[in-house]
Amino acid sequence: MTNQTYFRSRARITGVVYLLYFLLAIVAQFLVGRGFAAYGLAVNLLANVSYIALTLLLYVLFKPVNKSLSFLAALLSLMGCGITLLDLFHVAPSRVSPLAFFGPYCLLIGYLIIRSTFLPRILGVLMILAGLGWLFFLSLPLNSPLIRYMEALGIVAEGLLMLWLLALGVNEQRWKEQAIHSGMQT
Repeated sequence: MTNQTYFRSRARITGVVYLLYFLLAIVAQFLVGRGFAAYGLAVNLLANVSYIALTLLLYVLFKPVNKSLSFLAALLSLMGCGITLLDLFHVAPSRVSPLAFFGPYCLLIGYLIIRSTFLPRILGVLMILAGLGWLFFLSLPLNSPLIRYMEALGIVAEGLLMLWLLALGVNEQRWKEQAIHSGMQT
């Protein structure tokens, strides 16, 4: 496998893991909504494991842009995943929402996309809007009609990023240039 083929597949694998997360999260919600709580729990666990893997893949992808911010984003996402996992077993601190971590995570990923030279900036803008939406979501009452819009914004932003990675990957030459400029080995 050539270096270029390896790189292309690495970017697309990130998209595949993103897709896997989306599919598992949808199936989990379907199962829970149909009264299959135990199956829903199992699928939710798999969804969280896939999001942890996605977090690590995105960390590597965005390290050339800003290693510290990419690490902070990954740390926030892993904390959100941890809260989500604790919440699945009803042992999470009741006042801590995973969105308090996923909102800033989306903001940072959006910023990293905008600062990158290898992904379209519009994806970054959408991720920033999603991050702001998740943070705004935290202040809404549970019965607010705005909740659906905030959820849709997050799903659209992350869904478009997932589709872009899956279908097109990243601009390899620009990623390598940014990696070399930041002192990373490719």
